[in-house]
Amino acid sequence: MVSGLPGTGKTTLARALARDLAAVYLRVDVVETPLVQAGIDVGPLGYQVVRELAASNLGLAAEVVVDLVNPIPVTRQMWVDLATEAAVPLVVFECTIADEHEHRRRVEGRRPDLPGQVVPTWDEVVAREYLPWDEDRDGSRVVIDATDSDAALRDAMAALAGQPRR
Repeated sequence: MVSGLPGTGKTTLARALARDLAAVYLRVDVVETPLVQAGIDVGPLGYQVVRELAASNLGLAAEVVVDLVNPIPVTRQMWVDLATEAAVPLVVFECTIADEHEHRRRVEGRRPDLPGQVVPTWDEVVAREYLPWDEDRDGSRVVIDATDSDAALRDAMAALAGQPRR
């Protein structure tokens, strides 16, 4: 799973991981964008749909890479629970950008890559609910500085090298 605030490089990393691992790629934005366009108050629905898609693919013995913000303990716990239910290892990457100015530049320069997608402004990213990760509460995660996407992929693959796989 690849998580982090908007503009931290999580989609870039998640796509690269899915490609290199030949894994199923599930992005919450792909689910939420058309729901929002249809006038549906998404709430937790997007995460629930992606969770069920992940469960279905895990049931087929596929590896899955999930791309989402994952901002609060309840969303983080749903993935721990799924991994336990499916008896699969869970590796969580939290993407960050160490330099706030670079993070802001990325957010402000970001363009939608899905039809009808609305990307957040810098003010929306800063104001967004995103609780700091607590490993006792939320489980373990690997922090990835995604300032350099090639280095981020190398770091993520190195972290996965020591993990059990399906």
